[in-house]
Amino acid sequence: MIFFIYQFFISIILLFSPVIIIYRILKNKEDKFRVKEKFCFPSEKRSRGKLVWFHGSSVGEIMSIIPIIKKYDKDRTINKILITSSTLSSSKILKKIKFKKTTHQFYPIDHFFFSNKFLDHWKPNIAIFLESEIWPSMFKSINKKKIPLILLNARITKKTYNRWFKIKKFSNSIFSLINKAYSQNSETNYYLKKLNVKSIKSIGNLKFIENDNFETNQADKKLFSQFKRYKTFIAASTHDTEELFAAKTHIFLKKKNKNIITIIIPRHVSRVNQIISQINELGLNVISRSSNKKKLKNIDIFVVDTFGESKKFYKFATTVFLGGSIIKRGGQNPLEPARFGTKILHGPNIDNFKDVYKYLNRLKISSKVNSPQECANSIIFRKNMKKAKKMKYLGTTILKKTLNELDKSIHNEI
Repeated sequence: MIFFIYQFFISIILLFSPVIIIYRILKNKEDKFRVKEKFCFPSEKRSRGKLVWFHGSSVGEIMSIIPIIKKYDKDRTINKILITSSTLSSSKILKKIKFKKTTHQFYPIDHFFFSNKFLDHWKPNIAIFLESEIWPSMFKSINKKKIPLILLNARITKKTYNRWFKIKKFSNSIFSLINKAYSQNSETNYYLKKLNVKSIKSIGNLKFIENDNFETNQADKKLFSQFKRYKTFIAASTHDTEELFAAKTHIFLKKKNKNIITIIIPRHVSRVNQIISQINELGLNVISRSSNKKKLKNIDIFVVDTFGESKKFYKFATTVFLGGSIIKRGGQNPLEPARFGTKILHGPNIDNFKDVYKYLNRLKISSKVNSPQECANSIIFRKNMKKAKKMKYLGTTILKKTLNELDKSIHNEI
């Protein structure tokens, strides 16, 4: 009954989908040439042979499996790797990575018609979903076609569990379709058992795995050599209002540091014009990455409005504030900048990464801040590579364990 109501609700949304899609295209949140993939009009053919399918919601999930994809992209026993995601930003990042037999498609709308059509076209030999990507219609279709289903780097929070628990019978029927779950923490283990997942194994959080997938061209080298002449503070993965938080932090910093530039890397680059306008009202000089201005003299704020370049800036950063934590979004992943020996600052809302921050707190490289002044007072201008090496070792260990487990599942099943 609940599944019927769910499908009916999706069907109603489909009636309004043309309006929704046009709005999202105008807001630069959809690829106008590839949006048809979400309605199961694939832009590529399914080649012959064994196909492994990975699905993650957005940038964070997809980036966490790049080292795994690289390994299987070279595996001769696998003919094709399909990666699906839901966001435009994730597709743009994947476009920059050169794979031999890996392709990206946008994840279809979770309606039984599209789920079946998607599976009939791609015919995956195994489906690997990431973190908390639980889709009732697709899971039922996967099960009917007897495709093995793995939940990798599984993450179920108390808040998520409470939502599923309200429809317990339905939830149990969906979660029971997962053949094997590899969880990232003990909390998830507990909730997965409650939700009727039979086979669960804890490996650790894939986001600890290091991913060195970035290149610096000649023009970038000239730009970054200029940054080295300044003290820098980075505010990354910021959401609306958090850019102003960073800009106000800069004002406090500038009182004691004349040669300082604050770099803002927003979560959604489509907001860049709004961000620049808001910062200009504070009387600060701001430029964007895409403006291609070659000199940084007299610049206060540098906004990175390009995809997949965060690491280039983390490489010389000493302190990074992670967004989604001042507003109530549960925080964004702090591990990437922490691997470069930076100090990590965050707001009070970090429920999405509680385990990660516990580890960073043990290493004494993260701090909570509540105001721009407190943020400015917490910023340091030196790196700590000794502690970064500990994180690298942990990430390497998790990668080895993950590949060992996936090798068993993939090669046994396909």
